[in-house]
This record gives sequence, C-alpha cells and structure tokens, in this order.
Amino acid sequence: MKKTKGKFITFEGSEGSGKSTQAKFLVQYLRSRGKQVVFLREPGGTKVSEKIRKILLDKNNHNMCSLTEMLLYMAARAQIVRETISPFLKKGYIIICDRFLDSTVAYQGYGLGVNLSLIRHLANFVTLGINPDLTIFLDVAVLKGLRACGKKLDRIEQRALVYHQRVRRAYLKLAAQYPRRIKIIKPDKDKMSTQAKIRKLILRYGL
Repeated sequence: MKKTKGKFITFEGSEGSGKSTQAKFLVQYLRSRGKQVVFLREPGGTKVSEKIRKILLDKNNHNMCSLTEMLLYMAARAQIVRETISPFLKKGYIIICDRFLDSTVAYQGYGLGVNLSLIRHLANFVTLGINPDLTIFLDVAVLKGLRACGKKLDRIEQRALVYHQRVRRAYLKLAAQYPRRIKIIKPDKDKMSTQAKIRKLILRYGL
C-alpha cells in the first residue's frame, strides 16, 4: 500500500448483514470524538459512480454478463479512488467505506466465477495501490441476512441462495487469508451491542 496520512476502514458482509448501519454508527462516533471522517459507499460515492450503481443494481438488467458486472464495479471504484479516497487519505482523513475490493473478489470472483487473477490484476490499476488498514466483516447466516433485506430486492439480492452461500464462504476464506486486516464480527440482535464490539476493535488501530 502507498504511504498515506489517513486511515482507510472498510465494511464488508453478505446481504442483510447490517454493515451499512454499523458503518454509519462508527462515522457518528468518530466525528463525536473530533475526528475528520469521510463516509463512502461502493458502488457509489461520486456522481459518476452513483450512476454506475443504478445500472448494476437495476433488476431489469438481468442479461448483464459477469465480466461486464465486474468491470462496472471496477470502473466505479476507479472513480471514487481518484476523486475521493486518495485525496482525502493524503489530507489525513479517516475514510470509512461501505464495501471495497473484497466485495468484487467475493461477489464476482467466487460468486460468479470471474477469473480471480484478472480481478487482482485490474485492482492494481484501479486502487492505485491503496488497501484498507482494517476491514470489518459482519458475518451472518445467509438466510437470516436475506430475510433482513425485505421484499424489495435489487438485482444482486435476487440471486439464488447457492450464490449467496458462495459469497459468504468467500468472505470467510478471505478473512483466513488476511487475518491481520480482516476482522470478523458476529452481529448481535442489539445494534448498539454490535457497535460496541466494533468500537473496541478500532481502538487497537489507534483511532
């Protein structure tokens, strides 16, 4: 990873894990402590990336091939890295991002079978060598997570159960491969109890 002044924290998880809620809680907590924090989501976070997000999640785009899907996620990421993540890290901000490269590896790589070497190769260009300092993976059972999504499902959420099971297994595999960066949190029924676990974890990273 390139030298930066700030800290980069990402949240990962399969559908319905509650990662977006927990990420926002952490942003509020850090700001209450006087930290300079930028909150982002993937795909999205910039005008260009948000337009790509609409294409990716539109359930009417059911004919999108797996390679197109992966490349669109990478395109959205390239924009957010150059427009926001890299500049603000250089300024010393804490970046908290709801999903990053691990999502592409899990969802398009292991989930859809896109060549992992290709994903890794493209990532070298797309991320400018920027990797998260800490990744918080909220791990929930697949069926429980999907039930939490409700009835209005996007294009990705609508996929078969076996697909989402592959995604969860991929995240667990990544956590085993990168134990120093990826930390597994098992969400509690009480959201603030889960948040307490996360806050305790980030204290170890000097935040």
